[in-house]
Amino acid sequence: MTGQTQAPPSLWQNAQFRIYLGSTAFTGTALAIQQLLISWLLVGILLLPGGQVGLAQALIGLPGILLMLLGGATADRIDPRTLLIRVYGVAWVFPFFLLTMVYLGLLNIWTVSLFGVAMSTAIAYASPAQQAILNRTAGHDVQRGVTVATAITFVVQIFGLMISGQMEIVGIEIVLVIQAISLVLGALAVRGIHALPPSAAPSRKPAMELIWEGFRAAYDNRPVLHTLVTTFLSGVFNFGAFAIAVPFIVKHAYDGDALGFATIMIIFYGGATVSNAIQYWIMPLARPGFWFLAMQATRAVILFFIWLQPSWWLLSVLMFIWGLNMGVTTNLGRAIVQEASAPDHLARLLSVLNLGVMGAMPIGALILGLVIQGFGELNALLPAIFVSICLCVYGFVFTGLGDYESPHVEGRG
Repeated sequence: MTGQTQAPPSLWQNAQFRIYLGSTAFTGTALAIQQLLISWLLVGILLLPGGQVGLAQALIGLPGILLMLLGGATADRIDPRTLLIRVYGVAWVFPFFLLTMVYLGLLNIWTVSLFGVAMSTAIAYASPAQQAILNRTAGHDVQRGVTVATAITFVVQIFGLMISGQMEIVGIEIVLVIQAISLVLGALAVRGIHALPPSAAPSRKPAMELIWEGFRAAYDNRPVLHTLVTTFLSGVFNFGAFAIAVPFIVKHAYDGDALGFATIMIIFYGGATVSNAIQYWIMPLARPGFWFLAMQATRAVILFFIWLQPSWWLLSVLMFIWGLNMGVTTNLGRAIVQEASAPDHLARLLSVLNLGVMGAMPIGALILGLVIQGFGELNALLPAIFVSICLCVYGFVFTGLGDYESPHVEGRG
């Protein structure tokens, strides 16, 4: 019948979105291996004190701050697909570098840190482009697209942790080879995403001008600005506590090994996966900012009970609940930025968002590494508890983010 419009295909019928998920799965596996590998090499294999681990993690994360912004600007200037193919097409070499160091008996803080810097640089440079492509493949269903992509990331995070958790059993070499293969497969998957047509080519402005425009766009867009501020401060202390304090808690407070650490992280990301599955079915949300802020307060309660050093089984339960919480805040923070941003600034604003997740890591590593060395690993959770409460109050009282309404939803919670 004429005059009727055909309903757009669902996300799962969208071949381009499925290819995007494939590339996310392969590269996400490599990143998951990286997360446990670096932490346990420093804490569990090299047995470094908290101050040195914090300094090493800070040095590893520092280049990502500037390069993430440059990556966002570059992704807004050229086709982000091209950028991803180039980065992932080179990054597979870095695991083979560390593999060579292992064979030569040169595994130490310097070689591990150099490997970590190289990988974190590639990850930071590619992340805005990876996320910006989602809007292109998901169409108007951005909230659900973000939710599915985040859920896939958490699922492969568990898979990657299962692999890297075996490093003391199968050997570091096998883990590094699997990481390199995952990056190669990720680059090949990205090639299946359609290139932008010449008429849709992004801006050719200089990178620094684009970075400045991105900061200005973030400042002018209040929902995005307050989401970025909250994410950054949360990244310093909450993600910092997860990345820096948890390995020490497992190693020293519970006398755990690499497999025990991997188990705790798998439980955490299992909670995050369940969280995203639930969100997929109840989305889209009309007021994502309200739930984004509410989760900040509930996280403080979770961390308080972990600080009490419960039994191992109760710690596992709390880590699962923490994962549920993190799944909501990560997903909704990203969804708010992707919904509220203008398309021509999207990759740059996503690069600033990633500063709150990855760029804040060096600051958190330095601060919490010193806290661990001076006051013990469990007390490194106290700053995160305090900051989580403050972020909730800040958000609801001073920003109006709790009243932010999705532009694509009417009449839902």
